[in-house]
Amino acid sequence: MEKIEKNKLLGEEDVKKLLIKFSVPAIIGMLVNALYNVIDKIFLGQVSSLAIAGVHLTYPVSLIIMAFSMLIGMGGNSLSSIRMGQGRVKQSEKILGQSFTLQFILSVALTIIILLFPEEILKRLGSSEALLPIASEYLFIIAIGIPAQLLGFGMNFFIRGEGSPSTAMGTMLIGAITNIILDYVFVILMGMGVKGAALSTIIGQYLSMIWVFAFFLGKKTSLKLKRENIKLETPVVKEIIALGLAPFGMQLAASLVIVVFNLQVNHYGDDQAIAAMGIMHSISTLAFMPVFGLNQGSQPIIGFNYGAKKYHRVKEAFKLACIVATIYMTLTYLAMMFIPETLIKAFIMNAKDIDKVMPGAVSCLRLSSLANPVVGFQIISSNYFQATGKAVRGIILSLSRQLLILLPVLLIVPRFLGLNGVWLTYPISDILSFILTLAFMIKELRLLNKEIEIENIDYA
Repeated sequence: MEKIEKNKLLGEEDVKKLLIKFSVPAIIGMLVNALYNVIDKIFLGQVSSLAIAGVHLTYPVSLIIMAFSMLIGMGGNSLSSIRMGQGRVKQSEKILGQSFTLQFILSVALTIIILLFPEEILKRLGSSEALLPIASEYLFIIAIGIPAQLLGFGMNFFIRGEGSPSTAMGTMLIGAITNIILDYVFVILMGMGVKGAALSTIIGQYLSMIWVFAFFLGKKTSLKLKRENIKLETPVVKEIIALGLAPFGMQLAASLVIVVFNLQVNHYGDDQAIAAMGIMHSISTLAFMPVFGLNQGSQPIIGFNYGAKKYHRVKEAFKLACIVATIYMTLTYLAMMFIPETLIKAFIMNAKDIDKVMPGAVSCLRLSSLANPVVGFQIISSNYFQATGKAVRGIILSLSRQLLILLPVLLIVPRFLGLNGVWLTYPISDILSFILTLAFMIKELRLLNKEIEIENIDYA
């Protein structure tokens, strides 16, 4: 009875309350998850700016790992939420089991590839010879944590989707708090440097994974991880992948773009410019995580009600998410314009390094965030199409901001403006993507309004 009531709330409870209930834990969880990478840089910043630059070079690999996690986790959860909205709980459990199998297979494959070729991968990611030893040491250890990252983070989407956002938040908190404590012990107290930062990260990831599996094997979940559901079935796998392609494409494109960024910064700048970019990406990652958390919180609400044909609730959830995301991203813009030095100093402790990195980092942070106020709408809209099962449109919008528009701009603009042109790539791409997204959503909202009219007639 409790399980039925939990799912029923998605279709009946006040949408504002639901959005708060699901989004706040998701936002906290996403912020905490972002700390995995950011905290390493903050502690390593007490060692040297080159340590930050070296760890930043591994960032594309982290994005690729997260992309595969989101491909199966978000795709499976979207499909599961729709099936639950249709009252097909057994089918939702089958989706959960097959998502687990897919994530396990992918994690093993990725681990083997990275362990065999760490230096070759980093050279292709734009590493200089000076940064290669630092980056390869960090990456080799991080690769050992890939199974935990993929399974823990990927399966956590289902915890939130079945109606347990606080438990999902706990997954993130366990890993991140462990990471922070061990970073201090390994990096500061024991002086282990990059190796200590990497070890603290993977230990936190494995503890998070254990928490996730304890939940799905326990009694509090409405979705059970059962042995009979882990065998792959082609139709289900295709649906999972189709719905996960939008976030997967966004993350994969982000990884490719970071690689090209590294290459462009190497061409127009130096290792200190890469350190500045690493700091900017860490700040931006923390800034963007609440919007991604809002995405995760709104996804089961939109997906469930779309499956239940309660279109007025779908529109209300989307509208509220857009308003909150836009207000928040405007605040991040103001912070990056007026207090960039304060944000940057959190990452650089060494006085000599501050003098070297600060001017470039300030310019990088300010220029890259010029279009922040319009980004929230674009991200929420991409998620809307994914949550409602319209994968193709979600993919197009996701890739428009991260690849289709951004990459050409990144290759062209720096030729005329040098290093500043690299930083300006983000706002130019964001504005063009916003215009495309607005065109898509105007058409979609017209269709949604027609469904609401029919719904109101049926209700009357």
